[in-house]
Parts: sequence; structure tokens; C-alpha cells
Amino acid sequence: MTFGIEAASYHVPSLYLEIKELAEKRGIEPAKLEKGLGLHRMGFPDVHEDAATFAAEALLKLIRDYNLDPKEIARIYLGTESALDAAKPTASYAMQMVEEVLEPEFGKRAFVNCDVVDMTFACIGAVDALHNSLDFVRANPDKKAVVIASDYAKYELASSGEYTQGGGAVAVLVSSKPDLLEIENSWGVATESVFDFFKPRRHFQKGDLDGAPESFPDKIEIFTDEPVFDGQYSNQCYQDRIREAYYHYKEITGKEKPFENWKYLIFHLPYAFHGKRVFTEIYSLENGLSYETPEEQKAVAKSEEYIAFINEKIEKSQRASSEIGNMYTASIFMALLSALQTSFNENEELAGQEVGFLGYGSGSKSKVFAGKISNNWKKVAGKWNIFKGLENRTAIDFDTYEKLHRKQLETSVNANYKGFGLKSVELENPVLKGARFYGFQK
Repeated sequence: MTFGIEAASYHVPSLYLEIKELAEKRGIEPAKLEKGLGLHRMGFPDVHEDAATFAAEALLKLIRDYNLDPKEIARIYLGTESALDAAKPTASYAMQMVEEVLEPEFGKRAFVNCDVVDMTFACIGAVDALHNSLDFVRANPDKKAVVIASDYAKYELASSGEYTQGGGAVAVLVSSKPDLLEIENSWGVATESVFDFFKPRRHFQKGDLDGAPESFPDKIEIFTDEPVFDGQYSNQCYQDRIREAYYHYKEITGKEKPFENWKYLIFHLPYAFHGKRVFTEIYSLENGLSYETPEEQKAVAKSEEYIAFINEKIEKSQRASSEIGNMYTASIFMALLSALQTSFNENEELAGQEVGFLGYGSGSKSKVFAGKISNNWKKVAGKWNIFKGLENRTAIDFDTYEKLHRKQLETSVNANYKGFGLKSVELENPVLKGARFYGFQK
């Protein structure tokens, strides 16, 4: 019996900003971002959008596109680092939104017997959810699970991470009928506790905050979406962890040079070109190339052999990232969809070929694993139309972008949006203060 991904779907924010416009406003040469990092557009959420609405959209699309019965889904595990609450899981919001839309067809609380939870480890949380759910269906082959990766990558204005922002969600159905991808049960893992990127509680004195209630303590802890990060250090941690996880994968599988047999290498992509940049070390080690000095590293990266390798095994997975930006937990899943969508559009046959995954989450952890593309993959990929879908978003100007970033707008930019949206946040009722209420706009 085989296990893996039966179906997949996605959702991206309804708005986008051209990277060229951001670069010009920040005094950055556009080519540095467009040609250097592979960034073209930045997906950005509207006032009514967040990680819960992204997840709900992807989940509903998965159910609709593949005619799923929600009562057959035994669990919904959400990987995210954009949680809306420190206790109530974001997955529960998404579940409830979708239940309300499905009620006329499936009755109230279609997910009443469904196990729902969030999993968090920076950008690898959804890979953890996938790993966990695969174990679940291997133990319960008659059950199905949905894994959702949903996030919003937000950095401080004018920071070095600003131009990598993005967001969205990918939902995959995990079962014993892997029509898209059969995933082997071998996982290379590497973990080290570091502070390359994190979202701490930050401390302020009550007197420094205008309008703070008298009942608040003198020292107030505040959580914000924007991370504390060290870009160069994080890149090094990423490179170190994937190297360690890759060699752990080699050790447990006994495979000589795994990447040579992978049709595609699928990375977590903080920006589109990141995967091809960090893989040069493993490529050099596996091919016996010297990689000691910066000059030698550049020589490997610019070699005809490595460029040909990138074009063959990595480039197609980058394309969606160039148009969306960093999706945090969802980026590795979107990289897979991007590669398969491109092959589908080019009428390429992939059945039986192997794909390798190199996931990373700051803090830090990597998981390396592989899967075989199934015979029915085109029936699954034929539902996506990713690149056409990306053309249906609404462009915003720089002024609107900054107002959205600062949360200065009260009404949605896209007044004619259809789908899930945040309707209100309770501010008065003491036993509901902060509760978020969502609805579906037809």
C-alpha cells in the first residue's frame, strides 16, 4: 500500500505590489531584486484577509475541486507561524468558515468529528504537519487527512526583509490513494536551537503606551507579526541544516547521490532564487569540488555545469515564488505546485519520476525527504491553473501598500471581493474581547 498526496489546492492574497515600484521607492536598483533574487511581485493581504482566510479558501477549494466529502476527513492540521491567537488554533477558524459554506450540502458542523490543530516551527511547520499526517494515514489507511500551510510574511517597513514579503496557503489531501505524489517513509532530520529568525514578545513600559488601561501591569508584553532576524546568519543556518539533513537522509536510505535521481529539487523559498544559492555546498561536496573560499564558491555557482543543473532541476519550482513572494510554511508546497504546473503546461510526462524536498524552518530545523510522482498526477494538476490565477489579482500602488502595512485602512481595497473575509473583532464584551468573526461574501 502506498501513501502520500492525493490532491492539492492553493490560495494567494487578492492584492499585489510590483517589486520594481517598491525598489524605486526604497532607493534600491530594481535589477538587484528582479534579476538578483528573482522577485517580480509581492502578494499582499487586503484588510479582510489573514492566515485564517487563506487557509479557509485553500481548504474549500480542495473540497470543491476534487468533490470531497468533508465527513471523510479525519484531521485538519495547519502549519503556520502567523497564528491569530496564542491558544485557539488558526485551523479552527478556517474549519468553521468552511463548515458554514458547506452546511446546505452536508449539514451543520461537517467537521464535528475532525481532529484540528496548528503546528508551529517557523517555515517548516507544515512539513511537520505533513510528516505527522502521513504517519497517521499509514496507521489508519482508511482515513484521510488535510494538511494546510498558511502564512503571511510581514517585515518592518524599509527593513532588509521587506522586499521578500508575501503570503498565501496550500492545502493537500493525505491518504492511501496518492494520485499526485507517493511519499516514502524516510526522513532526514537536522535540528539546532538558534536565534536566526524569531518572533518574541517585546517589552514596553505602560507609561510609554498612550491609552494603556490602568488595570494593565507596569511592564507590558506585545507580540507583533514582524520578526527579529539576521539575514546572513539565517542563510548560513539554512545551508547548515539542509546539509546535515541531506546527509542524514543519505545515511538512512543508503542512496549514493540522491539528488541526481530527483527530477526536481523542491526548497523552502524565502525568495525565488534562494534554493539554487544554498544548494551549491551540497552540490560541491557530492561532486568532489573545492568549496573552501568565497572565490571557489562563486566559481561553482557560475559554472556551466551548475547552471545547467539549476535549469533542469530547480528553475521551474521558482516561478510561482517570483510572483507571490515568501509564503513561509506554504512556500515549499507552492514550489512543488509551480514545478508540476509548468510541466503540465508543457505537456511533459512525469509519472514515476522522483522529487526531492529540502525543507527549512528558522530556529532551526531541516527535513529532507522524497516522493514519486503518480500516474494520475495530471488529473490533479489540471485543476490548478496557477499562473493564470496569479494574473487575476489586483495591483496596488506604494501608498496603498504602506497604509495596509500600517493597518491604517478600515475598509477593503478590493470592494468587490468574493470569498472569506474578516467581518469584525469584538471590542466590548469582556468574555469575547478579541474574538474574530468571519463570513463568506458571494
